[in-house]
Amino acid sequence: MIPYEDLGESKMAEGTVFSLHKRDKEFFLKYNGCELMSTNHTFSEEMLSETGCKHIQYASESRPPHPKVLIGGLGLGFTLKRALEMVGSPATVEVAELMPPLIEWNRTFLVEYNGPLLEDPRTMITQGDLFDTLSNKQSGTYDAILLDIDNTPDDLITPKNERLYTPSFLEKIMQTLTPKGKVSYWLSEPAPKFKKLLEKAGFYVEEHAAKQHKNSKRAMHCIYVCSRKSVTKGKR
Repeated sequence: MIPYEDLGESKMAEGTVFSLHKRDKEFFLKYNGCELMSTNHTFSEEMLSETGCKHIQYASESRPPHPKVLIGGLGLGFTLKRALEMVGSPATVEVAELMPPLIEWNRTFLVEYNGPLLEDPRTMITQGDLFDTLSNKQSGTYDAILLDIDNTPDDLITPKNERLYTPSFLEKIMQTLTPKGKVSYWLSEPAPKFKKLLEKAGFYVEEHAAKQHKNSKRAMHCIYVCSRKSVTKGKR
């Protein structure tokens, strides 16, 4: 087997270690030595943008004049790439990414896969924690929020992320969405308790099964697309 080539490593304050590796032509992002995502399994990351931005996609009658999207977690850039394709132009797609090295890796190593996504005039990179990023936003800022930060609320990448799933933060998310805006979550597997929490917070939740790869025989992952219950009332 072809060995991994170590490209970079970054350690967070609480001790979590992220690292980028290459094997043959594929890139792998790991945390604490475990594979988190790779360039050969991107279908569910792209599906997050497809389902989460469908209501504002280019040429759609419901598309606002200048849609604004927030992505929580840059990863390997595939959610950003598909979001830009979905919304067209003009638009603003902001990415909140906590780790500066991951931003740099997308500008260097991953350019051969996704091109200069971070240099696209529609892209705005905010280096920082999603909690802080959203806490400073005004009401009705975003038409879509796409979140791919943890495996599930019960399987966090870093303990500090538990505050992203509190009722008060879900309320903040709803406030920062436009009236017809939607927040979507990538999950490694269905999370029934979290779905109930979202519904209690006032969201109507659509659940989508997501495959690792287009040709996968079964869906391992899950995407929740959430909108205000008042907006979807009568359409269920």
